[in-house]
Amino acid sequence: YRAAIARYGLLQYVGNSMLVAGATTAITLSLAVLAGYALGRLRLPGKNAIMTGLLLVSMFPQISIAGPVWTLLQRLGWLNTYQGLVLPYVTLTLPLGVWILASFFRDLPTELEDAARVDGCSRLQALARVILPLAAPGVFTAAILVFIYAWNEFFFALLIMTRQEYQTLPVGIALFQGRYTMPWGEIAAASTVATVPLVALVLLFQRRIIRGLSAGALKG
Repeated sequence: YRAAIARYGLLQYVGNSMLVAGATTAITLSLAVLAGYALGRLRLPGKNAIMTGLLLVSMFPQISIAGPVWTLLQRLGWLNTYQGLVLPYVTLTLPLGVWILASFFRDLPTELEDAARVDGCSRLQALARVILPLAAPGVFTAAILVFIYAWNEFFFALLIMTRQEYQTLPVGIALFQGRYTMPWGEIAAASTVATVPLVALVLLFQRRIIRGLSAGALKG
């Protein structure tokens, strides 16, 4: 562990991953809550088409959009920047967040929201004060799944972050190398550091994750 930290800059990779995964989760959830509420609670024309479009977008293989994403980020001057990695992560995780939250919002009783509206709450106030507390398991589920994706993602991190000071943990571990041998001890230590936070996160919130994933599966 000391060699992984001192010789290979493990803590820097951990900090980069925390920053990118945290920003991705915050932005994705902020957008997914609003979009999921609209698609789950409001009468919108073409709602099914929108949900189908989100599903299709999430099925695109990463390699098929690598060229356009890299070109766009190059023109924006966002290669080797945190926002340059967060942007494609948000794009790729947003459909998942919207699907989870829309399903959860759809199953919540409308009477509580109607009562809040009668008491003078606007729709956004009812969302913040009534709907979100009830939808906490779905929000936790979406947040954890988005965080895990951003923490573990390798392809775009390798493509966009070519400078060592901006590389995330999966890329940093993959680039651990000695002059003549592979530093397996340091790689094992870094892999443990990369895995333990995710395991702890899932164990800590496992009940809410199960409840969020099973929302809408049973009726009555």
